[in-house]
Amino acid sequence: MQKINRYIKNNVIKKLQPNKVVVLYGPRQVGKTTLVKDILKNIKEKYLFLNGENRSAQKWLSSQEIDVFEQYIGDNKLLVIDEAQKIKNIGLNLKLIVDHFEGIKVLATGSSSFELANQVGEPLVGRKWQLTLYPISQLELKDYESRDETDNKLESKLIYGSYPEAVKENVFQKKQDILNEIVDSYLYRDLLEFNEIKKSQKIIDILKNLAFQIGQEVSLQELGNAVSLNLRTVEKYLDLLEKTFVIKRVYGFSRNLRKEISKMSRFYFFDNGVRNAIIQNFNILDLRNDIGQLWENYLFMERLKRNSYKNIRSNIYFWRTYDQKEIDLVEEREGKLFGYEFKYSENKKVKPPRDWLETYKEAEFEAINKSNYLDFIV
Repeated sequence: MQKINRYIKNNVIKKLQPNKVVVLYGPRQVGKTTLVKDILKNIKEKYLFLNGENRSAQKWLSSQEIDVFEQYIGDNKLLVIDEAQKIKNIGLNLKLIVDHFEGIKVLATGSSSFELANQVGEPLVGRKWQLTLYPISQLELKDYESRDETDNKLESKLIYGSYPEAVKENVFQKKQDILNEIVDSYLYRDLLEFNEIKKSQKIIDILKNLAFQIGQEVSLQELGNAVSLNLRTVEKYLDLLEKTFVIKRVYGFSRNLRKEISKMSRFYFFDNGVRNAIIQNFNILDLRNDIGQLWENYLFMERLKRNSYKNIRSNIYFWRTYDQKEIDLVEEREGKLFGYEFKYSENKKVKPPRDWLETYKEAEFEAINKSNYLDFIV
């Protein structure tokens, strides 16, 4: 398959401005380094490219000494740091660099936002842009596929997801090997280097439990009981899994009705392929009983990618009442509510819940199925 242009590329280039830092987040193996190198091919000014996992780069980049920075940066106008979360006090050091080197531009990438965001947050207030690179989106594939190809590849996307290497590979067994390698070697790496994480098997157990509960409210107490961890530890692990781009947490929407569920959360996986690798199920759709979950997870994440890349800001929720009325996704944007119900089958007629219509009279509602999903995610 030909090289896929990443939608976010032009936005990264546009935000590379003098004395500013662009922080590019995203899961491991999602193509951040490839994107950065692609951008550098067209950069005319002198640049310095560093890997944050390199010991010598770690040493001088964490020095907090201007004269040391001057020796290494020299007359370079662009500083690029891959895996920037590996560098101690990176935020403070980058602040010193952008404050003392006239015209310098900085691009930093990171695969764990809990490390990098904590470090760059306060020191770089007003000096940084934050962007997220996701697994490949349908928004990015639309220029490379006809409608027929898109429809034919839908099943593969639901099963094998959208990580770049998995998308480019055509042999199903090799796709599985790639996803198993991502899960075994990369998925937990940032987590397990975090000194508070002691039990790697517990993380896997949590993810396996969540994988079977997509589209359902998750009781954290029950989750803790299932994996033999206390509530506080479960909360901490879930928070870190979200900040390393493995899962996304969504809260219940509630404003007017007593019977609306708002205390519980739902969890989605950043990628269907990773979810299926965790439970070791790559069966074709005809042999599965979780098509609804795969469909919901796929649409949720593709919508998230689209809104992020197009800079459409919205609060996202699910909506459910105690008497089982529900809407899979609620977007709150520009003062208005939009409800979306996900159904894989085009034949199922879906009506908006009466409580929703009566309680939120201005709200819109739409069912998303195989016949109209592309408009929703592209």
